[in-house]
Amino acid sequence: MTNIEKKRFGLLGKNISYSFSKGYFTEKFETEHFVGYTYENFDIPEIEGFTTIIKENHQEINGMNVTIPYKEVVMPYLDKLSKKAALIGAVNTIKFTKKGKLKGYNTDYYGFKKSLKPLLQPHHKKALILGTGGASKGVAYALDELGIRYDFVSRTSNENAIGYDQIDSKTFDEYQIIINSSPVGTSPNIEAAPLLPYEFFSPKHIAFDLIYNPAETTFLKKAKAQGAQIKNGLDMLVFQAEKAWKIWNK
Repeated sequence: MTNIEKKRFGLLGKNISYSFSKGYFTEKFETEHFVGYTYENFDIPEIEGFTTIIKENHQEINGMNVTIPYKEVVMPYLDKLSKKAALIGAVNTIKFTKKGKLKGYNTDYYGFKKSLKPLLQPHHKKALILGTGGASKGVAYALDELGIRYDFVSRTSNENAIGYDQIDSKTFDEYQIIINSSPVGTSPNIEAAPLLPYEFFSPKHIAFDLIYNPAETTFLKKAKAQGAQIKNGLDMLVFQAEKAWKIWNK
């Protein structure tokens, strides 16, 4: 009888029962016949719980994804960072090395870049990134690589971000890509949407929402009603998940 190689993977996050990753990788393991491979949710109320997970499971885990709200605060717990994760300042993938070390990577930027690129036209020169959390950092890095200038939008204006109350028709003339990297509008609060003057969206705009559940958020619906091109975060998630898979197995 042959020994089945066992490998464990998982998602680190908070209130993640809705998780895309668990369903995605479980299905992948079944369809691609990775017998003995499992994927589970490591749902913790505070990042300090990560220490316990590592202590109890270090020898058995091969890789992890990281989601909101731990993409930034997990970094001090890691032994090494990839160059890009260090530059971005957020981690969404952890590789457990053979030497027992934890190395952090960012595949969000890759997934976002690959998902946005086919939509771009010559007039798409500037972007507004709604939200300033860990997810927004990967988005900003991808935009840098694409040569698209951007500004952040936050609840209150500061030296690093525009306030929502400052956005008007002129803003929509200046910025042709609006990206929601905040959790506003995700299930179960699907009626919620970033506080924007949606009437200024037009067919020359792209509205991109990192949220994938629901598939069409209120943000996307309102932008679409004005003729904007819309895209949710599902392709981005698939691209970043496959990139993480390659990292874990290299």
